[in-house]
Amino acid sequence: MNLKEIHNVYFIGIGGIGMSALARYFKFIHKEVAGYDKTETPLTQELENLGIAIHYDDSVEKIIDDFTNPEKTLIVYTPAVPSEHSEYQYFLNNGFQVKKRSEVLGLITKNTFCLAVAGTHGKTTTSSILAHLLKETGTPFTAFLGGISEDFNSNFIFQGNDFSVVEADEFDRSFLRLFPDVACITSMDVDHLDIYGDAETLRQSFKDFVGCLKPNGKLFVRNGLPLDGITYGIEDDSDYCIRNLKIEHGTYIFDLNTPANALTGVKFNKPGRHNLLNGLVAFAMAVQTGSPPDRLAKALETFKGVQRRFSYKIKEEDFVFIDDYAHHPTEINAIYDAVYEMHPDKKVLVVFQPHLFSRTKDFADDFAESLSKFDSILLLDIYPAREKPIDGITSEWLLEKIENPNKKVIKKDNLIQEIKSQSPEVLVTMGAGDIGLEVPKITKELEHAN
Repeated sequence: MNLKEIHNVYFIGIGGIGMSALARYFKFIHKEVAGYDKTETPLTQELENLGIAIHYDDSVEKIIDDFTNPEKTLIVYTPAVPSEHSEYQYFLNNGFQVKKRSEVLGLITKNTFCLAVAGTHGKTTTSSILAHLLKETGTPFTAFLGGISEDFNSNFIFQGNDFSVVEADEFDRSFLRLFPDVACITSMDVDHLDIYGDAETLRQSFKDFVGCLKPNGKLFVRNGLPLDGITYGIEDDSDYCIRNLKIEHGTYIFDLNTPANALTGVKFNKPGRHNLLNGLVAFAMAVQTGSPPDRLAKALETFKGVQRRFSYKIKEEDFVFIDDYAHHPTEINAIYDAVYEMHPDKKVLVVFQPHLFSRTKDFADDFAESLSKFDSILLLDIYPAREKPIDGITSEWLLEKIENPNKKVIKKDNLIQEIKSQSPEVLVTMGAGDIGLEVPKITKELEHAN
């Protein structure tokens, strides 16, 4: 496929965070772009503001005429779209080039020096930090992110063509379509059992991903993972290692040891040791671009963050509101550790929206154990995303497993009222579904109340 010969690009599922970044890219290089999504969101509204036509009914009749010429039109779809989708079937059966998002991303980045971030957790934050570091050191790059960077206010960044920054997504084995020069693996926790079936098959896919590296490519792995590569860690024997870690006024201060040198007094402002590790491996990957290590270390301090990744919505002396995308027990544990590290001895209320019936079923006991540690727990209904309900798998079923008397299942309509009645010192909202749409309402109401 020659992208230069493509005039039109049509996206099925254009509102997805990864899909919308690709849509922005094609619009940026002056292709005609349009698409379908199931629901209108702030993200689709932003795309429409760029001049991208979007409709919200699965209807072949609503596809713009210009996008019905197979010779001029590329179709990009997300694996979250069901196979019976009528538009998907129309394009599939009428001679169009129909590609998964990951295939297109692989084609775009194949002829660049590609930096790919893989792992069941930490991809979006790590790739966003990496993009920030490259910008601060004047490195020409293009980035496709899985979240909205607060430094760029976008999930697509164009600062040149020499390097590319991408998330290597293990879902549906998408990352096997990439050809990285430098890659990292942040974690290999079990997830996506609806795709992989068992833990060993998932781990094998990460090993297969390592095989996608270009000749002489470099692999960074978090210390302790069962893979050979350049290691990174905190207070251990890693090749890239954080030492003498302390916290002052909510900021991490540490020394950073690399195979070539040692940097002292480095600062990083995103709470949580998981985020600190993300910053460390982003630094290590950025070094491979030839950027000066001292400037990269300085740039770590100015990273603002990613929307819905330990995002402070309210930060006052007597009340703190944090929002996060966490949707896996390991991520919830990381949030718990970060909250209590930064806000010790505070009463913490967590609001959690489980994501996918299958994930809730597969990890129910782990979810219950992770959530039980908070002072008080509110559960929203399970967000189905691409799935149909599983009999007996509900938030009420999960609630029964939580060993904490301060727990409740609640509807969104009553959420703000319940939060107010509990008067938490720290409020945390978590989940990968549509709970993010509630966050502005909560923020507005609680800002006013405080």
